[in-house]
Amino acid sequence: MLEQIAARLPSLSAAEARVAELVIARPESVQSAPVAEIARLAGVSQPTVIRFCRSLGATGLSDFKLKLVKSRASGVPYVHAAVSADDAPADIAAKVFDNTLSALMHCRSQIDPPALEDAVKRLAEARRIEFYGMGNSGIIAADAQHKFFRFGMATVAYADPHIQTMAASVLTPDDVLVAISNSGRSLEILDAVHVARESGAGVIALTRRDSPLAELADVALTIDVPEDADSVSPMLSRLMHLVLIDILAVGVALRRGPGVIDLLEKSKRNLSGRRLRERKNES
Repeated sequence: MLEQIAARLPSLSAAEARVAELVIARPESVQSAPVAEIARLAGVSQPTVIRFCRSLGATGLSDFKLKLVKSRASGVPYVHAAVSADDAPADIAAKVFDNTLSALMHCRSQIDPPALEDAVKRLAEARRIEFYGMGNSGIIAADAQHKFFRFGMATVAYADPHIQTMAASVLTPDDVLVAISNSGRSLEILDAVHVARESGAGVIALTRRDSPLAELADVALTIDVPEDADSVSPMLSRLMHLVLIDILAVGVALRRGPGVIDLLEKSKRNLSGRRLRERKNES
């Protein structure tokens, strides 16, 4: 249902589009709110809410809510289940894009604003930031370090469990560890987090809800993307974690102020001389 609403946005009237944006951003609120409250939150009239519901094929608000609940309960489709051996490359591309867009909308609805604000604040004020991950998550940790060190911050990424444990033991209360694990059950990551907490460092986790890692962290940014890691390499969760890292990086850059922009511009200037110049067409 959320996918259908997002696809229909360009064709909706301005008033109905406001209702659509509210549903996409706050589906839980819409599911439990009466028509008057939905109209107030969207800034439209009550008849507009009903027209919007009917434009999605529902007989009214109650029917729309029922369809929305059923749709959200079914979760995001599995990438490996959506494609088949008979699919042409173009079909595979379309299905992978569709599943990724669906997962992004699902992730957007799960974001906890207070937790996100807390994470940005901790990172912006940290003396040192360390990113830990194993396997696919180790690649995400490296990407995070690549983004944050350009802000003039002391950052490092570790994917080796022995080094993670040793590094965590010398962290201080002024430092922050960002632990990345889709399952939230990696013993090596959990051990390193325990050591970091004993050192007094703050811990931010990118993981799934109700996992041991989420419970252990000071701040947990959780996403639950259904995919069978035994059948395919985790595709959707990896992309969602990369997006979360981007969100944190943008938030920290804005919070640290104009000095960060100056550093980024300086870095760009220093790299500009290392690229081949484009050839102009000769007349």
